[in-house]
Amino acid sequence: MKRIPPLIVAAWLFVTVVSPLPAATTTELPTADRSPAAAVAGAVAAVTGIAISPLLGTSAYGAYLYFAAPEEAKESLPWFAKVGFWLPAMLLVGAVAAKDAAGAVLPPGWKKPLDVLETVESKVTGLVAAGAVVPFTMTALSRIITSGDMFATTPAALPTGLATIQLGVIDWSWLLNILTVPFGVAIFAVVWMASHAINGLILLSPWGAIDAALKAARTSLLALMAASAQINPWISAGLSLVVIVIAYFIAGWSFRLTTFSAIFSWDFLTGRSGRYRVKPDGNKLFAGIGLAGVPQRTYGRLHRQADGTLLFRYRPWLVLPEKEMKVRTDEIAVGRGAFFSTLVRKGAEVCVLPPRYRGHEEDLAEAYALSGGVQPIGLNKAWSWLTGATRGEAAVNLPA
Repeated sequence: MKRIPPLIVAAWLFVTVVSPLPAATTTELPTADRSPAAAVAGAVAAVTGIAISPLLGTSAYGAYLYFAAPEEAKESLPWFAKVGFWLPAMLLVGAVAAKDAAGAVLPPGWKKPLDVLETVESKVTGLVAAGAVVPFTMTALSRIITSGDMFATTPAALPTGLATIQLGVIDWSWLLNILTVPFGVAIFAVVWMASHAINGLILLSPWGAIDAALKAARTSLLALMAASAQINPWISAGLSLVVIVIAYFIAGWSFRLTTFSAIFSWDFLTGRSGRYRVKPDGNKLFAGIGLAGVPQRTYGRLHRQADGTLLFRYRPWLVLPEKEMKVRTDEIAVGRGAFFSTLVRKGAEVCVLPPRYRGHEEDLAEAYALSGGVQPIGLNKAWSWLTGATRGEAAVNLPA
């Protein structure tokens, strides 16, 4: 496959990353719709945008709050709306975009450690956004509904129909928060998992050009939402609704990839393979595409019965009642990869092994009495072919 020229990738990523920023620095909304319904539409679009890219979305939203707030309210803005956070965060986003542009022309696997770090960053910023930014956004929505001003610091008066001064100055926004905050966090969780699944796909992919295309598509969606919000908040809300519905229906797939990326990153960064020992039975791994009847990337344990049969046991969503699936043992081998290994049968991926098994492939093959033994796959297979060819050994098949 012809590689994508780095300048084109860099220009594309620069445009998609920078395009939401003018929306973040707009001091006035172009629409005259100040109704509570418009505020709800804007809040849903903001939460969805932050969930798609937590670091970029949080920094852009913080910049918007900073420039939209009156001077007397700037000191009371939350931490993510301070220049000391959103400006360095945007610079970090630009550095990540540059890394992705360079990765499009780097040899396969060279930027894998940086991809792992970015996956961890996405998880951390996702947790921070879910715990701080999203609740603030929904609280601001409550203030707009009750007082018409998200920067209001005095109790809001609601038309309750009771002509009493005491009830007229009660701040009812806390009651509204009980409904809006869980709603916002639920939207964020579903959309964030779908977006974060891209990081899991990138960890599985050895090609930088594919990584750049996936991230460009994700950032373009965020840019489209920011641009549509400036045209009409209802357009942005409609687009957000489409994203939320799609994210809901692929939540299971997203959750499995999110779990995979979390365990992959932990094993990789902590060097767990150096202290891990293969168990005689019940080793944890992920279902592959060749394990029929089990959703791909499902996390579970592989057990060997007394008669030699293999069972893959797992819990859907990690907490539901346990299920099991028989695994055919014929012609299964442990495929040793450059970053992680797999169980393969005739080239088909049966199970995916976390990085903790790197260097322990022989022990795993012995524990489960795998007839295929251990063989190189992926980059390792290509390297074995290359070294064998240069030494003049017998010809071997070049990997696809």
